[in-house]
Amino acid sequence: MGFTDETVRFNLDDSNKQEISDTLTNVYRSLEEKGYNPINQIVGYVLSGDPAYVPRYNDARNQIRKYERDEIVEELVRYYLQGNGIDIK
Repeated sequence: MGFTDETVRFNLDDSNKQEISDTLTNVYRSLEEKGYNPINQIVGYVLSGDPAYVPRYNDARNQIRKYERDEIVEELVRYYLQGNGIDIK
């Protein structure tokens, strides 16, 4: 499949939004408690897909792996935009 000049629609199921948000919060806290930079570690995981960026501590690794990385990115973008006054529909 090659690239196209046409815009492609990307749709994800919205049913996991709150669960993903709660999971990211739990993972953040677990990383912080272990002395890691939570933002760097979560970004490393999202970009690479390597679960080694997230410790097993507090079951953080299993929690974050329940979701596809694109679902996590969608929730992060949604949260950022809403926090900057964009009305997400």
